[in-house]
Amino acid sequence: MSTLRNVFKIAELRNKLLFTLFMVAVYRFGAHIPVPGIDLAVITDLEEQAKSGGVLGFLQTFSGGAITQFAVFALGIMPYITASIIMQILAVVIPKLEQWQEQGAVGQRKITQWTRYLGVGIALLQATGITYLFHTGGQGAFGRGGIGKDIFGTSYSTGRFALVVLTLTAGFSLLMWFGEVITERGVGNGMSILIFASVVSTLPAHFWTVRKESGLTAMILIGLMFMALLVAIVFVEQGVRRIPVQFAKRQVGRKMYGGQSTYIPLKVNGAGVISIIFASSVLYLPVIISQILPAGDATAENPNWAFNVQTWINSHLVRSTSPFYLAFYGILIIAFAYFYTAIQFDPHKQADQIRKQGGFIPGIRPGYQTERYLAKILSRITLPGALFVAAIALIPAYAIGQALGDTTGGNSLGFFGVSILIAVGVSLETVKQIDGQLMMRNYDGFLDTAKARAKASAKGK
Repeated sequence: MSTLRNVFKIAELRNKLLFTLFMVAVYRFGAHIPVPGIDLAVITDLEEQAKSGGVLGFLQTFSGGAITQFAVFALGIMPYITASIIMQILAVVIPKLEQWQEQGAVGQRKITQWTRYLGVGIALLQATGITYLFHTGGQGAFGRGGIGKDIFGTSYSTGRFALVVLTLTAGFSLLMWFGEVITERGVGNGMSILIFASVVSTLPAHFWTVRKESGLTAMILIGLMFMALLVAIVFVEQGVRRIPVQFAKRQVGRKMYGGQSTYIPLKVNGAGVISIIFASSVLYLPVIISQILPAGDATAENPNWAFNVQTWINSHLVRSTSPFYLAFYGILIIAFAYFYTAIQFDPHKQADQIRKQGGFIPGIRPGYQTERYLAKILSRITLPGALFVAAIALIPAYAIGQALGDTTGGNSLGFFGVSILIAVGVSLETVKQIDGQLMMRNYDGFLDTAKARAKASAKGK
């Protein structure tokens, strides 16, 4: 509480915090305003269908329920995140983007501008696809039989279709601006804060659904699992392997420079939640594509191949208790964790930079030997981090699915572990930024106060 009082004592930090909360409130308000031109009676059916999990449940998690409201902010901020990931991948293969990365602030502004353009393009495609899915009733994509109703009701027209698509795209553009404004004038990373708000806003409703369908005992047990996962995620997210680096002394004129030592921090979970987002996109791509197949007849003696494909996908790529789902999803998460970590940290560039600055790792020769050493350490620490992220994504969903079955409560918590991982990661980064602001003004932050109390407790023992 003393740390919170210190936060509100500083006018600048208080204004940043209140501004961030205001923008989040505006975002949550917009997540409940339906787009014009749709039949509002169908929204109730969308909310019920989302509780059965599947693709709609996944989209609902990252949109904070806005997709089932078919709201102005139904697309959420995910198109921008996807565009950012694509730009980072392209920077590895396109020399021009790599040059921009090395130009500092000027190059970063160019990359950000092109990321915005790409994000709007992705949002336009997603808005068109989602509107078409809801127009056709989502056959094959949102569970067997889809939602069964047209989002436009009986008054469909090309003009209404275009109006909905443009509204969703404009809503994403406004939300993207919200995120950038929060980053500039608020606290924390704006895009991460918006994803955090989306994920956390759905948790109370999920817990209440479990309480209503499975009783108070089941809700308490899931709450205890929530706390255990919270502690485990914080422990792993804070895990860092420190690689010591020493710099040789050099004399310039009469002054001696260098000679200090530092370290390279390598996080155990370097990819964070990005590996889960990548894996989920690949996992549900066949599910989304299956909706364009011709609808099959379940009552026929020999259903067509499209119906068989849809049945197999619904049984093996949507259910969290399916062995194929567990194995395939886990392999994708681990593979993308290694892939994204390799993009974020290049041992060759790091070794070359250390050599140019006159530094070296104790016991390791500069140059090629340093590169091999960093690559070896990175490969070793990435494996436990990737396994942990895969366990967080799979084990809670499997356990809840087995305990509650294919009920509404079980399916609605299918992304339970993913939600906690996102929430904890964003919370830790935001708290670190607040701590940095407090330390600049000679105040103890949240993390500093906790460390001081732990040391005092240890001395007392």
